[in-house]
Amino acid sequence: MDLDYPLTPVSSLPQALVSADIASPEDYAACRQIMLRASKNYSTASKYLPAEKLPHVEALYALMRVGDDRVDVSHPGFRSALEAIDDWEATYWEAFARGCSPNPVMRAYLDTAARFGIPSETMSAYFRAMREDLTIKRFPTFSDLLYYMDGSAIPVGRAMTYILGVSCEGGGACYTFEDALHGADCLSIAMQLSNFWRDIGSDWRIGRIYIPQEDLERFGYHEEELAAGSISPEFIDLLEFEFERTDDYYAIARQSVKTLASGNWAVMSALEIYRGILASIRRNHYDVFSRHAGPGYARKFGLALKSYWLLQKS
Repeated sequence: MDLDYPLTPVSSLPQALVSADIASPEDYAACRQIMLRASKNYSTASKYLPAEKLPHVEALYALMRVGDDRVDVSHPGFRSALEAIDDWEATYWEAFARGCSPNPVMRAYLDTAARFGIPSETMSAYFRAMREDLTIKRFPTFSDLLYYMDGSAIPVGRAMTYILGVSCEGGGACYTFEDALHGADCLSIAMQLSNFWRDIGSDWRIGRIYIPQEDLERFGYHEEELAAGSISPEFIDLLEFEFERTDDYYAIARQSVKTLASGNWAVMSALEIYRGILASIRRNHYDVFSRHAGPGYARKFGLALKSYWLLQKS
């Protein structure tokens, strides 16, 4: 499965960012609290990261969660969600220009970017996608949805790749950054698609449909049925079609985990836990309107063990 996205160019960070300690432990602690409150799946998978990488992954998560929440949850102190996300982007670019920030989350991410050489341009598409969330409520084709995810999901995987590094074993296989980024893109897409299918009901209630319109038409399922929470044979066939598409991305991502220099167990665990959403939807008899799908704690632990076994086997 090919992705037609140009790779983010690697650019140099301002020299001021290279040697200075930009963030404090308290800044990183604030990021950890944001992640723990917002995502049980992400938090569970992050437990299997190397200890020295975990704070930086939390900083990345918090950076994007703040923007997501300003669009979807609340924006106190701003007249509109658009003004709030514009402010977050301005804070971002100013931080990279000056090498500092008054915001603790931004300081932590800036410090992370400096340590791992994450180009500032990596997040450009993210801010574009956040603005689109304010006005775009339907996606005519899957290609349109992919373009949205190029901003909403892919920057996460790419920044993670900088943080975790690319494997080059002595006497063994060496991988290019492009090898790793392709797998990261596929995993980012698969994880967000899983979230989309899980949240069909809650997204509908805020006026959004992430199922491509062409797929609704193909399976003869209509928005009126979505509004009624109808779990018809057509709806089940539609979801199974989307699940198969999602699994194709997971398959590519699974093969690429070996390209990472560190954090392989955490990444594979995240893959299996988020993929477990699809199985949970099936166990819930495709009820994505009144039931929240996702593996429970015991199943997550089992999936983490499975991930460890898969890595030993590969």
